[in-house]
Amino acid sequence: MNPIILVMSGGAVGAALRYGLSRALPVGAAGWPWPTFVANVVGGLCMGMLALWLLRGDNAAEPLRLFLGVGVLGGFTTFSAFSLEMAQMVQRGQMGMAALYALASILLALGAVFAGMAIAKAIWA
Repeated sequence: MNPIILVMSGGAVGAALRYGLSRALPVGAAGWPWPTFVANVVGGLCMGMLALWLLRGDNAAEPLRLFLGVGVLGGFTTFSAFSLEMAQMVQRGQMGMAALYALASILLALGAVFAGMAIAKAIWA
């Protein structure tokens, strides 16, 4: 299948999932941005699992990498929303919340990637 079609179709799925998450976890104007936070941590977990699975060298790896990794997870996770939410916190003078959000997002998403790799290794090792 055409790589662009794989990425575009995966991106549509990921964006729809992200939208659904934002509807399920609404956030107030000055509250913690749960939808973006959850999307980025869950996306990190899924990316860790996918990365380890792809490293197994399966012949079907490239189409799945494009559809799931670039498309679905690219559409589901969101650095731009994270950046905007950080800027809004700073503009509202919520420096402590902004710092906590940045630190928690980065550390937990990174930790989730490693956790996903560990889960995948336990499953497929």
